[in-house]
Amino acid sequence: MSYEAFIALRCLRAKRKQIFVSIITSISITGIFLGVAALIIVLAVMNGFETDLRNKILGINSHIVLMEYSGAMRNYQKVMKDCSRVEGVVAATPFIYSQAMLKSENNISGVVLRGLSTEDAFKVINLGKMRSGSVDYLSAERRPALGLSEELHSLPGIIIGKELAKTLGVFFLNTVNIVSPVGIATPMGVVPRTKKFIVAGIFESGFYEYDATLAYLSLRDCQEFLNMTDMVTGIEIKVNDIYKADEIAKAIERRLGFPYWARNWMEMNKNLFSALRLEKIAMFIILSLIVLVAAFNIITALIMVVMEKTKDIAILKSMGATSASIMKIFILQGLIIGAIGTLLGCLGGLAVACNMEAVSSFIENLFGFKILPGDVYYLSELPSRVNSVDVIIIVIGTMLICFLSTIYPSWRASKLDPAEALRYE
Repeated sequence: MSYEAFIALRCLRAKRKQIFVSIITSISITGIFLGVAALIIVLAVMNGFETDLRNKILGINSHIVLMEYSGAMRNYQKVMKDCSRVEGVVAATPFIYSQAMLKSENNISGVVLRGLSTEDAFKVINLGKMRSGSVDYLSAERRPALGLSEELHSLPGIIIGKELAKTLGVFFLNTVNIVSPVGIATPMGVVPRTKKFIVAGIFESGFYEYDATLAYLSLRDCQEFLNMTDMVTGIEIKVNDIYKADEIAKAIERRLGFPYWARNWMEMNKNLFSALRLEKIAMFIILSLIVLVAAFNIITALIMVVMEKTKDIAILKSMGATSASIMKIFILQGLIIGAIGTLLGCLGGLAVACNMEAVSSFIENLFGFKILPGDVYYLSELPSRVNSVDVIIIVIGTMLICFLSTIYPSWRASKLDPAEALRYE
């Protein structure tokens, strides 16, 4: 250990005359600890929020959506085969998209109606947890095991979200009516198209918007209800690398040509993820102010130490210590304070971030409120994902701020004139 480091450590030990300096040093360490811990926890939550949101969006939705400019797609079987030949495409499935109203005995709600192919849809999308029922019950051939009456057995099946089921007040194997805004011409005029369905399953994606608005039918039942014959809205495609979805979408467009066009998940959710990224940057800047305040405490503590140690500095210089050595002593003292606060902040921040679910449950039980109400936020649980790059940036940035805060007091100490300091001693 160099004598500069030895002296720097000795200066940090409180004596009777240095109690106030020691208090400021403790406040500086606490400030850095809180700033580093807060940065790690908040960025971990932001990362977890973004990752969880992306996983849920890409569970219900495909990576790429292919459609025709002219509207409904007719020869979708051939288009699916052409898409599967494009490099990077894992699976493809046809879908139908429409809007309708879902009516139970007592309630009614607007829904997004999705027709899916039960044979290959789940190679591309994932509805999440099935709270009751099964996707297999969308087809009438799979429902005999339920022991339904002949009347219910003949009804087409529908799968709805958990929140939508609550809104309508329906359960598994209850019946609902779908009302289409596209009317049917009759002698009495145009009347809405309506049909009764049996609830074949209730799913929970963990994403309130989807659970409250989505309703799934089999492709055949959806075509019959919407009078689409053998047409579909488009093709949903899954790729092997979600971050290359834009390149694969362009390759599909080049292969198929006009009138086909493709959109990837990044384009469809651009505003949402851009807002999350901006919020993450803003939170980083705001919480960095805590570290800056702690850095000013380090400056204050070092200036007071320099004033307290004026005689000691003069003696060291008289014994042959150079200005660079004196400056090094106080820089090391500030860096030790910063290192202790940063280390404690990392340990505390990582401990909370890695156990965020348990911490959030404890807070909810203690104070009796929900941190993320599902009907307000996109997610109902507080996610956390520690990114090692973020932690490294926080540590390096904090130590850099601590180093910069030591320069002025150390420079003042190095410029002290021994003769002036010892004149009245």
